[in-house]
Amino acid sequence: MNATAAVYVKVDASDKKIAETIMHSLGVTPSSLIQMLYKQVILKRAIPFDISLPSKPIATGDMTEEEISELVQEGIDSAKDGTYTSEEIRKMLG
Repeated sequence: MNATAAVYVKVDASDKKIAETIMHSLGVTPSSLIQMLYKQVILKRAIPFDISLPSKPIATGDMTEEEISELVQEGIDSAKDGTYTSEEIRKMLG
C-alpha cells in the first residue's frame, strides 16, 4: 500500500463553491480531482492543460473604445459566418 501525503491549498471562496458544484455534478470529489491532476502531470511530464496569456487584452478597462467596438463587430461577424468553432470561443474566453 502506498503512503499518502496531504496537499493544502487556498483558493478564492467563490471559485471553490462554483468548482465544487461542477465537480459534484460530475461525481468527482476535490480530492479525487487533485489525485487525477497529479497522475496526469506524472504521465505527461507536464501540466496537462494550456497555461498561457491571451493574445488579446480581455479587460475592457485596458482597451480603447475603438478596440472594444472592433472586437464586438468581430464577434458579430464570426457568429454570422461561423468563423469560430465553439471550442475556439471557449479557449478565447479562458
